[in-house]
Amino acid sequence: MEKIPVIALFDIGKTNKKVLLLNQQYQLVWEYATRLPEMADEDGDPCESLSALTEWVYQQLDAVLALPGFEVKAVNCSAYGASLVYIDENGQPLTPLYSYLKPYPSSLQHRFFRTHVTEEEFSLETASPVLGSLNSGLQLYRVKYFQPRVFKNIQYALHLPQYISWLISGNAVAELTSIGCHTGLWDFRRDDYHQWVYEEEIAAKFPALVAAEQVVSVQRGGHQFLAGSGLHDSSAALIPYLHHSPEPFVLVSTGTWSISLNPFTQTPLTVEELAQDCLCYLSYQGKPVKASRLFLGYWHEEQVKKLNAYYNKGPEEYKNIQPDTTLVLTLLDTECGQTLDSWSPAPYGDFVTAYHALVIRLAGLQQKRIQLISTEGPVKKLYIDGGFSGNALFTGLLATLFPDTEVYTASMAQGTALGAALAIHPAWNPDTEPKPLFETKRCVPFFSLHKKDQS
Repeated sequence: MEKIPVIALFDIGKTNKKVLLLNQQYQLVWEYATRLPEMADEDGDPCESLSALTEWVYQQLDAVLALPGFEVKAVNCSAYGASLVYIDENGQPLTPLYSYLKPYPSSLQHRFFRTHVTEEEFSLETASPVLGSLNSGLQLYRVKYFQPRVFKNIQYALHLPQYISWLISGNAVAELTSIGCHTGLWDFRRDDYHQWVYEEEIAAKFPALVAAEQVVSVQRGGHQFLAGSGLHDSSAALIPYLHHSPEPFVLVSTGTWSISLNPFTQTPLTVEELAQDCLCYLSYQGKPVKASRLFLGYWHEEQVKKLNAYYNKGPEEYKNIQPDTTLVLTLLDTECGQTLDSWSPAPYGDFVTAYHALVIRLAGLQQKRIQLISTEGPVKKLYIDGGFSGNALFTGLLATLFPDTEVYTASMAQGTALGAALAIHPAWNPDTEPKPLFETKRCVPFFSLHKKDQS
């Protein structure tokens, strides 16, 4: 029986770890997912179990290579950012995989900004707010001063996607999407590591910087395949949209956090934008991607709990609510633009009206986050993916609030894996990319704001 040519993708999230096989038409043909137990670091803070993750990657790599009916032509990975693995000259990890949620010592942070740059300069030049351990460069700075013996023995500091890639290929690299994701390492104005990285002799701890398209040939267990260098998951998730639409767009990727991404920005972040929690990623092509975030899913979940308790409803009943254009028209002017600080289900009289008011407020907050990264002109296309792409009230409201924009929901279950596959498409796949790569659906506004303004 002729084997199906496939690419294997490791998709490493904080909660779920997946390995998937996509054929040359980028259709999912096999998948396995699991959760791995956490552990605690030496300070008692929770963190990923690096040994469990390493063992799982090796096991799954051997398992997919041995699957009957498939020929693995290539392997690539995507993983969450702001996490570093420090390996010595023998390839042995020197520390736990510290969590990006680990508290950062205020004394050390003050020392950093006294020594190198002001907080404002740091944010403007590295295109990231000051985020403590979420700035992975500051994690390495912490190791240097709190664990000097460890620092001395570091052969390579690898971001998690590149550690997974190194496990697969044995080739240690640094890669732009990981170096450029709110790390504090990259100077977006100079297009190089920031000066402080050189001054602290930290640049020497990173291996050679490569493009996301680079692959190496690997032999393992009698199998030969190409291995990519790995990508930061948020940047990987953007790649299918960049391949899908040549026209400028903003992607709103929704979940617990809603991340709005504009890969077509030309202007550097301003002090005002940084103060409102904006930052920049680097795309897999090395271009700045302006981003803003909103705690959308969490806020929705917490307010729905209040709503259910007040009106004595079950946890899933809000999903049965159909959008009511009359209610939207009645509530839009008073609710849109309001925060959730003072929101209560009590004044609205009934469950359906209260839920409409809640989502209108959330859509108004989302509108502001999109506008914040779209200062160079009106957005022509807007894609919504993730959990809220199935909320007809929310998507209809965004279509209403952006009357001059084509708003689409996107149906793409494996976006990060697809992006990691497309990043190395020319190397492994002789076929032309299929069009479309995923399904989209145009969102219909509830009414025209232009007509409403004229009335």
